This record gives sequence, structure tokens and C-alpha cells, in this order.
Amino acid sequence: MTVLPDDGLSLAAEFPDATHEQWQRLVEGVLRKSGKDVSGEAAEDALSTKLEDGLITRPLYTTPDTPADTGFPGFAPFVRGGTPAGGSASGWDVRQRHLGTDPARVNEAVLADLENGVTSLWLSLGRGGLPVEALAKALDGVYLDLAPLALDAGAEFAAAGRALLALYAERGVAPEDARAVLGADPLGHEARTGRPAGTDADADADSGLEAAVALAREAAAHWPGVRALSVDALPYHEAGGSAAEELGLSLATGVAYLRALTGAGLGIEAALGQLEFRYAATADQFLTIAKLRAARLLWARVAEACGAPAAGAQRQHAVTSPVMMTRRDPWVNMLRTTVACMAAGVGGADAVTVLPFDHELGLPDAFSRRIARNTSSILLEESHLARVIDPAGGSYYVERLTSELAEAAWEFFQTVERAGGLPAALRSGLVAERLAATWAERSAKLAKRREPVTGVSEFPLLTEQLPEREAAPAAPSGGLPRVRRDEAYEALRARSDRHLEATGARPRIFLAALGTAAAHTARATFAANLFQAGGIQPVHDPVSVDAATAAAAYAASGADGTAVLCSSDALYEEQAEAVAAALRSAGATTVFLAGRPGTAAGAVDEYVFAGCDAVAVLSNVLDRMGVAQ
Repeated sequence: MTVLPDDGLSLAAEFPDATHEQWQRLVEGVLRKSGKDVSGEAAEDALSTKLEDGLITRPLYTTPDTPADTGFPGFAPFVRGGTPAGGSASGWDVRQRHLGTDPARVNEAVLADLENGVTSLWLSLGRGGLPVEALAKALDGVYLDLAPLALDAGAEFAAAGRALLALYAERGVAPEDARAVLGADPLGHEARTGRPAGTDADADADSGLEAAVALAREAAAHWPGVRALSVDALPYHEAGGSAAEELGLSLATGVAYLRALTGAGLGIEAALGQLEFRYAATADQFLTIAKLRAARLLWARVAEACGAPAAGAQRQHAVTSPVMMTRRDPWVNMLRTTVACMAAGVGGADAVTVLPFDHELGLPDAFSRRIARNTSSILLEESHLARVIDPAGGSYYVERLTSELAEAAWEFFQTVERAGGLPAALRSGLVAERLAATWAERSAKLAKRREPVTGVSEFPLLTEQLPEREAAPAAPSGGLPRVRRDEAYEALRARSDRHLEATGARPRIFLAALGTAAAHTARATFAANLFQAGGIQPVHDPVSVDAATAAAAYAASGADGTAVLCSSDALYEEQAEAVAAALRSAGATTVFLAGRPGTAAGAVDEYVFAGCDAVAVLSNVLDRMGVAQ
């Protein structure tokens, strides 16, 4: 057996260090082969990806890209975690959400969750949720000294919070054993509804904040494990906001609450201890990891400015993004939420809520709740994600992304502060306009399938049978909009569904494939995928046509006046004009070509290609087919 020397074996000792410039020259050579004659920084730019907020993901990160010092877990600036252990010894708090209005059914679901891996509960109360007076019944049989609670009661937060504190006292829970977030979030409620929150629906903004402060003072004085206020960034995420906007608005909310709490006589450390922050976790795992790390960095900066740097550890509750959830092919949501949950855990969230895969269809059933809670269980117990503190720490890319995201968020936070703070920014329209602009840009990417949505804009399944669910209570409305990635395509699919109900068939398009399978398969697959995203059934029968057979094949297809040619550029030049003429003779009023615009010019009416506005194309096709709006 070979024994290594005491100083080990340096595997790279015989190789010279590579420089950034050498790597760039290699990139230049590869790009030249693909027809791009660029050099230096331009070569690197050609391989970079633009993100929202002006951020750019570059192809290579090295040591100089990392910040000077990210600290240690449990110490300011808390980038690497809010506690020295990076979280609890057993990992993150598995927090399940309950939206039902029937206390008996909620109680049954709550007990099933707690018996099978859930470690805390998130209850919706008040309008659209459980009646506040039914809280005790919904929590019957729950050991309140063992199961932490988070409340979401909208305008009724004061009544709900006091009801829970009274229930603790009634059941003999010692103040030091109670663990809860009472969910007072008057500014979040205003963002959702356009109305200030308070002790009643007509309360003005100040009374809402005063009620939250009163609840916080009671919690701070008598319930050391209870936090009164939630800083919920989900309203901004659900309105189409970017990661930096979500962070910036959460900072503005938190600062507004700190001002109110300290203005009412609470010390800064006690005030900081009354807040829990809620963020969205998406299937973009690196952005989610960086967002949670950046959130802690930013809040530590606020705490330092307030004179309490040691108390700046941000308590975080991550929720898998509602915006990314789809109504079609909902089972794919399980994959999205798994990635999002993983990212939230790696990013250091203290509590994680995985939304059930059928979240957009209505109230979840027992199976979907089980899958949701087991997502965390698998990541914790089988993948052991919680065994490593800040596993993404030290990654050149993640550290740089964390830093850049924090800078962009701080800049937006300052914009809000210059506008008079979050209350003024909400009422002036600044927040709504900024988020709408961001969503408009993202919607364009979704429409062009630059941001694909599996099962919706890519690889849709027209024959799927969606699970039926009881309708969920109506969400608060009247303020910022609630957007979804699938909304434009869902509107198209809904038109197709109504057409199916009315006529017994979906709208159809004929795929006129030219030549051999090798020549047409790629573009035929592309076209079929595209049109199915709008609920349009592609008919690809026979496998291949030519000028002599196209008319008869089109007539037999049952297509609604539309056909699309699919083949190679060479065959388009040879056959497109004759085949298009044959299709028109059989009744086709619109002939598309799958390929670059300008190919077979004059022979076809329109083109479909990678990067085209799929939503506009599909909407126009449905209009031409006579499919009702």
C-alpha cells in the first residue's frame, strides 16, 4: 500500500494556475466556431444571462467575486444563519397551512398533520377563514405548548391574536412555553385589499398600526415566545414583484413597524423580537437561496443602524411560491415545490410551508396535504439537508448573487423611504406601478416561452383529467393584483374547454409534415407543443404529405381552417408553395410555417418559431377559428 507523505498530495502541483484571460480566449475560440466574432469581456457577456433587477448571471465566478466577510452563523450580519446552529437541531420548522372555514374539518386535518411530521400550524382566520370564535374548536386536542402556531387574520388580527392568548391561558400553557406568530400585518392587509387594517373593516391606517402595537406590547410583556407582527412579502411577490422588490418592500414594512413599536415605548431589541418575515420560495433555487441570505444581511443592516446589531437575526418563514403553481398538469407542482422547499432550507429559512400541489384548484385533500408535508420530511430525514450549516456558503456564485441582490433591494428600499415610507408609497401608487412594470416584462417572457412553464406552455396534455376540489374561500382583494405564471395560457385553455363542451371537439389544426421523419420531426413536435398550449388539438395524420396528398389529408383532419407546414428549410424551398396551395384548395384559410420568418416567402401566411409571441399567435388562431372568448 502506498503511504502519502504527511503533507498530503497536491494534485494540482504540476499544473500552472490558469488565468481569467486564458479562459476568455478559450471562450472566444468556441464562440467563433458558432459564428460569433467577439473577444474579451464581450465574449463573456455572450454567455451571460440577464435576470430581473438588472442582475446578470455570468458564466464564471472566481475568488475575487466573493464579499470580504460574510461572518459566522448566529452572528451579525447573519448571512450564514440566524443562530449558531443555522437553525434548529432537527432542521426547519415544517409549517402546514390551513384555509378551511369549518372548524371540525380543520381540526381533523390539523391533528393528521401533527401526527405525521408537521411541527407547526398556519391558520387562516376571520373573513375567508375560520371564524375567530371557532379557534378553540379547531385546536381541540392540540398540545399548544408543543405545537407553535402562526395566525393570518387580515383585518381581524387583534381579535384573533387575543383569542389565541386567551386560549393559552385557559388551557394552562405557561407563558414561556407558548410559541406563536399572531399575524398582525396592517400594511400587508392594506396591500392586499387597498383598505387599512384595524379592529374593524372601517378603521383608518393609524388605528390598524396602533392595534398591532398594542398586541406587540402585550406579547413582549407577558409571552416571551410569541411574536405579534408578520412582515408578509407575499402580497408583493404575488403582484408580480421581483426578488429585489420583494426584499425592499419587506424592509420598508419592517422599518415602519419598528418606528411604530419604538415610538410606543418598546425598546429596539424587544421591537426586533416582535417581527417574523415571510418570503416566497420559487423553483429558481439559486435565486431563492440568495434572497433569504440577502434578507438576513439587509435586516442586520437595519438593526445595526438602530443600534442593536446583536439583535438583528431575522426570523424567516418561507412559503413555496403561489405564482409558480399551475392549474393544468397540477402534479408537476410537486416537483416545483420540492425544489423550492430545498432552496428555502438551504437558504436558511426557519420555517417552511410547502403549498399542496392542488393549491390553485381549491382546498387540498388529505393526499395533497400528505405529499406537501412529506416533501420537507424527505429533504430533512433522507436527504439530510439540515445537517450542514449554510451549505451554499462559499459558493462564488451564490455569494456574489447574495451581495448584488442585497444591493438592488436596498436601492429600492431607499426609493420607498424617499417617497415617505411604505404607507405613502402604497397610497401614491408607486408600489403598484413598479410591480406592474416588472410583471409586464416577465409576462412578455412567458408569452414568448423564454420562461417555460412545464405542462402549460411546454408539453401540455390536452387529455388530462384534473382532480376535482372543493372551492377555497375567496382571497382578499381590492388592492394589489394576484398574478400567476400560467394565467395567459389558462385563459386560452379555458376558451378551448368551453368550445369542447359546446361542440364536443377541441379546435383543430392540421400538421402538414413534409418529407421523412428525420426532416420534419423536430418542427412538427415544436408546432404540436405550441398549439396545444392554447388548447388547439394538432392532427398529424398521415405522417407525411406532399402536394398530391395534402388536400385530402387536410379535409379528413377536421381542422378549423388552419394548417402548419413542418419540415426542413431545404424541403420548404422545394415543396412549401405547392403544398400550401393544395391546403388552401381544401379549405385552409391560414397556412403557418414552422421555421424562420421569411422562409418560403409568399407561399405561407404566418410563421411560428422559437421566441415568437405564443400567446398572441394562439389567441389570434382561436379568434379565426371562431372560438368564443
